[in-house]
Amino acid sequence: MDIQSYLDSDIVQLYILGYASDDECREFESLMKVHPEIAAEFELHQQALANMADDNSVQPHPNLKPLILATFDYISRLQDGEELIIPPVLNENSTIQDFQLWIDRKDMVAPEDFEEVHAKIIAATPEMTCAMVWIKNKAPEEVHTNEYEKFLILEGSCTIIVGTEENKLVPGDYFAIPLFEYHKVIVTSKEPCVVILQRIAA
Repeated sequence: MDIQSYLDSDIVQLYILGYASDDECREFESLMKVHPEIAAEFELHQQALANMADDNSVQPHPNLKPLILATFDYISRLQDGEELIIPPVLNENSTIQDFQLWIDRKDMVAPEDFEEVHAKIIAATPEMTCAMVWIKNKAPEEVHTNEYEKFLILEGSCTIIVGTEENKLVPGDYFAIPLFEYHKVIVTSKEPCVVILQRIAA
């Protein structure tokens, strides 16, 4: 196999950005295990993306870096053999116990020194991304035009402001963000607010 030609096909970028087909992903993951140069190129691209988030002259959205790092972590876990388990879709009847499988995992924790937002992806498909998210003080304002955002509060408390409406939430509370509405999260507890976050394609 001509490794350089394979790398020149932009497969690494396609894989990282989620544009590779299922067959291409399986082939790439298999080849990484037997060709150190492919694994090294993957690591190089991972670092380049992280550096871009840090050094981009255009100030990136504050949530971009945690999302990129969470994506790299998730890819690494899948490569190490983690089974993809699709969690239930959040709704007004959801409970904390619905997510106990992930809450109880020893690796589903935030580092003590995380900056403002830390995320661990539970599952990602073209239709839905689900993550456990830790928020220290606030999550900056954003708006969604092509995906529904849903929250289930696990620990701590927060106020989600949608437009001018304040919604005070505590553990066990569910909240859904409407499309096209600017919103932000303000933590009201002394400890970080921990949530299950889902973004579902509209």
